[in-house]
Amino acid sequence: MFGDVDTTDPLAVQAAAQAAFAVMFPAADTAFIPRAFGWVTDAFAGRHPEYQAVDVAYHDLEHTMQGTLCLMRLLRGRHGAGVAPALTPEMVQLALLGMLLHDTGYLKRRDDRSGTGAKYTRVHVRRSADFAADLLAARGYAPAEVAAVRRMIACTGVDAPLAGIPFASETERVAGLALGTADLLGQMAAPDYIERLPALYRELAEAAQHAPDRPNPAVWFSSAEELLRQTPAFWASTRARLDRDFAGLHRFLNDPFPDGPNPYLERIEANMARARQLAPA
Repeated sequence: MFGDVDTTDPLAVQAAAQAAFAVMFPAADTAFIPRAFGWVTDAFAGRHPEYQAVDVAYHDLEHTMQGTLCLMRLLRGRHGAGVAPALTPEMVQLALLGMLLHDTGYLKRRDDRSGTGAKYTRVHVRRSADFAADLLAARGYAPAEVAAVRRMIACTGVDAPLAGIPFASETERVAGLALGTADLLGQMAAPDYIERLPALYRELAEAAQHAPDRPNPAVWFSSAEELLRQTPAFWASTRARLDRDFAGLHRFLNDPFPDGPNPYLERIEANMARARQLAPA
């Protein structure tokens, strides 16, 4: 739940996404939105012919819905602010598709019987981009559109080399940075974020077992308590990245813009206060 939208209910998030899109582009057709939501809910539920249902507890369908809701609110706020470059309906459609598909890389193929999708943590961004490319190409999206979605999904990696992503345009870059921003804010602002951290730790622990020769001190933790204890420091570094590398796009969530409170940042700060209380540094 975030505000008046239940993120455990894809139809509620779908309705919010359609409403935001209609505010931005009153004359545009929103029929693609329920289709896109159907594709991702089918995939996560195991109704894709080549993939099993999602079997990870943190990067589940609600995680995707949290990011999707945040993305559409951010893009609606940016559109209302009238800043340049303005995003076209087509670019917003691609951004929404990218967000909906950005964690499909955690899905296991039908013949994959070992472990959970968490083992793909280190490569899930690439797997998500591949999944999205196959799905969108099969549904008639042009090669340039598919490539754009791939680049946007690349922005969601925890250590994504944003400066090295060859965006085709400045509007595509804005859309990609919005994706990365919303992916981070949507999950960290969730009211149960702290309670979900043990599930995230279990995913990271399984991933570490599948990459013992590639330790990453920024990602692997020795225990769920250590993850909780380090989360405020992670947020501090992430907050700096959001301003520096993600162009401060989070400011378009300020309500009202430009000087109103930012409900996402406020919720995250409240979560960090709880984390410090539960696991002092």
